[in-house]
Amino acid sequence: MKPASDSIFQKALNPFVQAAITLGLSLFMLLSSKLVNLTGIVTVSDRFPWTTAATFILFFAIFNSVFSLTAADTRKYWGRSMYAFLGVVLVSGGLAYLFSSISLNDAGSYRWIFFVLSFGYLVFISIMVMARKIVEFAQREEWNQPRHRR
Repeated sequence: MKPASDSIFQKALNPFVQAAITLGLSLFMLLSSKLVNLTGIVTVSDRFPWTTAATFILFFAIFNSVFSLTAADTRKYWGRSMYAFLGVVLVSGGLAYLFSSISLNDAGSYRWIFFVLSFGYLVFISIMVMARKIVEFAQREEWNQPRHRR
């Protein structure tokens, strides 16, 4: 069993590394789906690249928010996180367009899904900011013996 200090959640990964991993996995899924579609084993929907892009945007948003709890310099981390999230959205959207030849406006409800994911990311990161502030406050607070009631 690994000690708690070796846990991946104890290390604040650089948001740009997280974005690169996310985009790499997304590209792998897109290439795999194209290969499966070409072999004729399974028919893949024309909008599957947009589904993949949305999935990995959500994946990045959740894990980036969780990793923000362990960042040493939170302002620097959150600034990089915003740029990395913007990069993930733009690059994954571009890849989805290249693989599907369908624009975001023609992809149906995916425009709203991207909007909800972007808003959701801001909510996730805000929740983590609040959680971190609460934990820091609790750590600074002096905890003496509990008061006894009569």
